[in-house]
Amino acid sequence: MPERTVLITGASGEIGQALIDALSDDPQTKIISLDLKPLPGWLEGKSTHIQGDLLDKKLIQSLDDGYSFDQIYHLAAVLSTTAEHNPTVAHHINTCVTFDLLDLAARQSNEAGRSVKFIFPSSIAVYGLPDLETKNSNPRLKEREWTEPNTMYGCSKLYCEKVGTYYSEGYQQLADKVPTRLDFRAIRFPGIISAFTVPSGGTSDFGPEMIHAAAQGKAYPCFVREDVRIPFMVMPDAVRSLQVLAEAPLEQLTQRVYNVTSFSFSAADFAAFTRKGFPEAEISFEPDPHRQAIVDSWPADVDDSAARRDWGWEPEYNAEDACQEYLLKNIRAHYS
Repeated sequence: MPERTVLITGASGEIGQALIDALSDDPQTKIISLDLKPLPGWLEGKSTHIQGDLLDKKLIQSLDDGYSFDQIYHLAAVLSTTAEHNPTVAHHINTCVTFDLLDLAARQSNEAGRSVKFIFPSSIAVYGLPDLETKNSNPRLKEREWTEPNTMYGCSKLYCEKVGTYYSEGYQQLADKVPTRLDFRAIRFPGIISAFTVPSGGTSDFGPEMIHAAAQGKAYPCFVREDVRIPFMVMPDAVRSLQVLAEAPLEQLTQRVYNVTSFSFSAADFAAFTRKGFPEAEISFEPDPHRQAIVDSWPADVDDSAARRDWGWEPEYNAEDACQEYLLKNIRAHYS
């Protein structure tokens, strides 16, 4: 019989699919996956999949009634650019749904007398540098620096970080008997690059969009300036970081929210790499004022020393490996 039950929301996305595949190797783990979409056929039998909308309160209640979770990976979200076009929907999905699931995890932690681990993917969108001069003079930000987001996506992620921390450390602090609290852990992701999925809806997508367009023989008008620089990591490292943080002993953690990163690239760096792999690539730079302003408010790099110290974070892919061994090789194969 399974010894632990894991919920993965947003399970049809690439991170969700990879998590299902990795966690299903353990026969002691029962996976409940949830998404608006069905899972691809290759994951059949690896999880119990629920196709539904987390905005439906009855669905949340059915999860609470039907399962006792040991871990929750809450991946479902509306990404940054999409959220700017529809902030109301983004608020309900990114904030209200997260609150509902945190509340579920808090109840189950207290009722079972053991902490449900709630693993939350946050983002560098929580940062908000006011101008380029400030960005250039603060090249690597720590977790508590410049958390002044100027997008709905960033605001919702920062709020959820705070509420998750509250549920872990302050929930019912005035009660006569302090309850068993959930165990909230968040990773602030940089831009995530995948060799297999064409990105959509993210303001950090200019790099991967450029490479995927070149592989398909399409011209790419980049929506940011050449000099724009932000941190990135490839999808395998992103998935692995969630798993490593989830399994880290609680006593080793000194904070609830951690930066992680792999390498920092500018739009010009991506263009140079793309042209090396695809010499005929047609790349132009046509900055969109609104998306440009968002990326300018994000740090050029982040300090992930706390993650390296507390739970042994170390990316497997540096810039060269990410470009040559992961991106170029797999993207070519994907489109061939």
